[in-house]
Amino acid sequence: MRLRALLETDALGLRLLGGDDELDRTVRGVMTTDLRDPSRYLSGGELVLTGLAWRHSADDSEPFVRILASAGVAGLAAGEAELGDVPEDLVKACVQHRLPLFAVNEDVAFATITEHVVRQVSGERAGDLAAVVDRHRRLMTSGPAGGGPEVVLDLLGSDLDLRAWVLSPTGRQIAGAGEPLPDGVSAALAAEHLAASRTGRRGPHRATVEAAPGVTYSLFPIRNTGRGAAPASRDVRETVLSDWLLAVEADASDWPAARLDLLQGVTQLIAVERDRREAARTVRRRLAQEVLELVSAGAPPSEIAARLRVAAPVLVPGLGTAPHWQVVVARVEWEQEGGTAPVEAGPVTQSLLEEILVDPAAAGSESADRIAVAHTGDEAIALVPLPAVTVTADADLLDSPPGDTADTGLHADALLAAVRGPLSAGLDGDGRLTVGVSAAVHSAEGLRGALEEARHARRVAAARPGRVCAAGHHELASHVLLLPFVPDDVRRAFTARLLDPLRDYDRRHRAELIPTLEAFLDCDGSWTRCATRLHLHVNTLRYRVGRIEQLTGRDLSRLEDKLDFFLALRMS
Repeated sequence: MRLRALLETDALGLRLLGGDDELDRTVRGVMTTDLRDPSRYLSGGELVLTGLAWRHSADDSEPFVRILASAGVAGLAAGEAELGDVPEDLVKACVQHRLPLFAVNEDVAFATITEHVVRQVSGERAGDLAAVVDRHRRLMTSGPAGGGPEVVLDLLGSDLDLRAWVLSPTGRQIAGAGEPLPDGVSAALAAEHLAASRTGRRGPHRATVEAAPGVTYSLFPIRNTGRGAAPASRDVRETVLSDWLLAVEADASDWPAARLDLLQGVTQLIAVERDRREAARTVRRRLAQEVLELVSAGAPPSEIAARLRVAAPVLVPGLGTAPHWQVVVARVEWEQEGGTAPVEAGPVTQSLLEEILVDPAAAGSESADRIAVAHTGDEAIALVPLPAVTVTADADLLDSPPGDTADTGLHADALLAAVRGPLSAGLDGDGRLTVGVSAAVHSAEGLRGALEEARHARRVAAARPGRVCAAGHHELASHVLLLPFVPDDVRRAFTARLLDPLRDYDRRHRAELIPTLEAFLDCDGSWTRCATRLHLHVNTLRYRVGRIEQLTGRDLSRLEDKLDFFLALRMS
């Protein structure tokens, strides 16, 4: 049963004091206590009833609530018989630890609430328990080692009539039973999952998305359990962008505990399979690390080429010729609050970049078999063999048309187009992802330059606003390269000197001088084309341009003044 059901039962005399966004928590039992530390008697999911006899001062509330939250209790109900109103310090502690808090009317006995909860929970369990135990046995004996996550998802469909999918943090479908999720739903669910995980809410997370009206999904996190897993006490930001999730087409908020336990077992089975596949990536990661260390150290091209020849059967299996290469550099950065330990971002950036470089339309985890990513510090570096990318008529990830092998490669903006939404949700508040992409190089001699080019492109991306930004090699040959590195005070002074007189005039006279200036420069100073674009008579356009020159003291027939206006508009 859910906490919401208890609140809606008038006979129980419960009044909500905090935690209205947590009322879908499942209640698995009830416990009455006045111990200052009841943790040894808690197993998770209980509604804890207390008369507050443990509280001797305001300082006692936070430690008590912290113990309950750590034990995973569903909620706390405090009686008003002894102290009257529930103390404000207890209310604040429950808000701090996201623990729902109820006040129990002094006319209602704890025994009444206990009897109601036990009766409801026992009735739900009795009907499901035997069947769930049998299903759990079947799942454990037919787990991923016998055929991948699809085996488990098939059993969920046949035994529990549940449709489920395994999704990456970017919303790419890794496994599913039956039809894939509709377009747009996967990314939206991944965004919901990442946003919920960032708030510290426990799964499963209930989600509805616009792309699937009327459908409710429950999202279960699939934690990394292998040797590379972060300890449970570490910052959630170190794993949130790399964890898979299980999306189930059902509302799990009112499921009995046994069924929830079954689904948790499913996530553990899938986590084991993921660990196996992660281990298979170890060789590719190590080879990429060795090649990139040689490149960074300035080793002779012949030595780098020799290492690439050794690595080619693993990095590009099945290719008989040496491929062209691109280098992609990514960095995840988190804001650090005062006194907190820095977040280790290197491993999660490595895992995330491996995911980003996979075509979002490619199902399954094996599609990443040719992605080789190393990491140094907080920076992840990918060595991408271009023949590994398939060119199709609608390939959004490529900047060359089908059949063009001379300049085929990853394009920075298109690379992040499909994943920007989910990742922005996971980074929201204090994180950023920046990516830089090099041009294609055709031999080992060009790799060092490609690495520096990708790093510089990433710095250009980092100078832009937004949670998820990318820049490519094509931007490094234009003014775009220079503008982000102009100091803010210089930028403000330059744009104010040129544009503030025009903005002020537009504000007072509604003259639209700024839009006129933008269109005039965009039309390369052509009076006829600019007048046509703005739907003006040429004489009206000449009057506006004359007013711009009068207010700024510049001459728009001079190239230098045109360039100054162009840069001011770009920097404003």
